[in-house]
Amino acid sequence: MKRIAILGSTGSIGKNAIEVILNFPNRFKVTYLAVNKNIKLLLEQVKLLKPKGVVIFDKEKAEEFSNFVNGEVEVLSGEEGLLEVVSRDDVDIVLNSLVGFSGLKPTIKAIESKKRIALANKETLVVAGEIITKLLRENNVELIPVDSEHNAIFQCLVGEKISDINRIILTASGGPFLYKNKAELENVTVEEALKHPNWKMGSKITIDSATLMNKGLEVIEAHWIFGLPVDKIKVVIHPQSVIHSMVEFIDGSIKAQLGVPDMKIPIQYALTYPERKHANYGQVDFVKLGQMTFLEPDLDKFECLKIAYEVAKLGGTYPTVLNAANEVAVEAFLNRKIKFTMIPEVIKKAIDAHKPKFNPDLDDILTADSETRKFVKNLEGMD
Repeated sequence: MKRIAILGSTGSIGKNAIEVILNFPNRFKVTYLAVNKNIKLLLEQVKLLKPKGVVIFDKEKAEEFSNFVNGEVEVLSGEEGLLEVVSRDDVDIVLNSLVGFSGLKPTIKAIESKKRIALANKETLVVAGEIITKLLRENNVELIPVDSEHNAIFQCLVGEKISDINRIILTASGGPFLYKNKAELENVTVEEALKHPNWKMGSKITIDSATLMNKGLEVIEAHWIFGLPVDKIKVVIHPQSVIHSMVEFIDGSIKAQLGVPDMKIPIQYALTYPERKHANYGQVDFVKLGQMTFLEPDLDKFECLKIAYEVAKLGGTYPTVLNAANEVAVEAFLNRKIKFTMIPEVIKKAIDAHKPKFNPDLDDILTADSETRKFVKNLEGMD
């Protein structure tokens, strides 16, 4: 019986993970749930899963929730609550699906506490890849990626040598604006940007998919997970989202992982690895599919992907700045303060203003994140 802490249980990954876990009552037990502030859904999850405790990041909501449960479940709050539960002895696997930079410290604490990491928080590796990979080696801890693309690569590499990889091919759906020209992006609405053609995800990652920043972050993440130079990581647009990613080997052979676009498949694999377990999440009907198409990403239109590649090569604290600026800009767009096309403009301004540190420690990363957020929020039009 594996005991699991789900960080971000009311988000799309968290909800899918709970569906997976409920299919294996004799294999998994959820011991802790963590959320930002959605206590209404959390209460339903507590009744269903009966965990030992919950963490609510918003301290006022934590107090409110405590009144609901009246001592029936332990209630912790804030970052300190997250760090506490991921280090406890009654946790074997930490599924980290927190949004953004907030996932970094709990990942570090979980690694130091020698838990298996099922990682759906790509920002952890984007901003602190060097630190995380070093900690994984020192603590002999497994990190299994949950993102469909990195999980696909992970599956393709079972039984293979990293030294035999020629390149990784990350597939991207292209998002809702694949067939719009650059000029048309000037006036797209929040509602249009949130209409992803293939995946049901949280609002932040859906906007990242619309700008292709999501793919840029995945390039940096893949660089750290698989230890490959950025030049060996290619992005290809694949609108059908059936091939989740591919690995090309030095002999010219290519392995691809295919499946219906359902996040329960990579989540289950991350939790059951190295085993595979039967599931009914749907099958690809190749006859109905008819064809699979591939396109080169337009880096002039999708500037965020171009910026991410440049930042990935620069290294140091630049990826931290990229991530922080993007998070603030996306939030501003979702709150209708800036246009969609301003997202890459804001990011470029933050990068240009940054004085980098190379081989950064955690304090350097935290400082770069904090200073970037402050800088971006003070830009004209961001308030």
